[in-house]
Amino acid sequence: MLEILKEALKRIDKGETIALVTVVEAKGSTPREVGAKMLVNKEGLIAGTIGGGITEARVIKEAKQALRDGKGRLLSYHLTKEEAALDEGVICGGDMMLFVDVLRPKEEIMIFGGGHIAVCLSKLAKMVGFRLVIIDDREEFASKERFPEADEIIVESIGKALKQVKITPSTYIVIVTRGHLQDQEVLASVIQSDAAYLGMIGSRKKNATVFKNLEEQGVSTQELKKVHAPIGMDIGAQTPEEIAVSIIAEIIQVMKKSNKLIGEGKEK
Repeated sequence: MLEILKEALKRIDKGETIALVTVVEAKGSTPREVGAKMLVNKEGLIAGTIGGGITEARVIKEAKQALRDGKGRLLSYHLTKEEAALDEGVICGGDMMLFVDVLRPKEEIMIFGGGHIAVCLSKLAKMVGFRLVIIDDREEFASKERFPEADEIIVESIGKALKQVKITPSTYIVIVTRGHLQDQEVLASVIQSDAAYLGMIGSRKKNATVFKNLEEQGVSTQELKKVHAPIGMDIGAQTPEEIAVSIIAEIIQVMKKSNKLIGEGKEK
């Protein structure tokens, strides 16, 4: 069982959503005892077993559906003698109850820049429940005193910082550095990542200039379409506090839309 849990943690740490299936009740002659576990991803069985055979095949199908729905479920099976004969090591029938738990990485907001907007956004991000990473090369801006709610603070140049972080499908990236050249450097470095969200601060004119420069560097128009720029929902925001509200609202909107698509079986 320990190896299965280690595999689960490894997968989640890489940003993968998986299903953990556990036998919670077993009566009569069943393939496995209470506590038996297996891991399933959207492709099928990863590790472990609940006994093999027809029952396991059914449970794997249910686990894959749970991943599409994004919700756990309780399953109950009654094995007749005929069905039990198809399962490994089972002679008589029995009853099994299993729980399918959907395990997903914690959503994370990664903020490049430690200015006023970042300070306001960090407070909102933590209130909503995100893990929070702050990246800035200035110690006076990227500090625990300035960002007490941050889970991780990295005081490094952009290139060095990116070597220390993992960008997964649960990562939401906010680019609010002190200038458009740094914004451009960050965007160029993360635009081909698996991040769920890419948002960059700036006026339409400034962003158009950044996009033009990146296109000249070989970044495709399709990739640039993924970027939310100007960042945030259009609520007429002007102050750092208002801009932070617009950004967190847009991130929540993207997150909820993504969860809905998964529930409808329309994963990208």
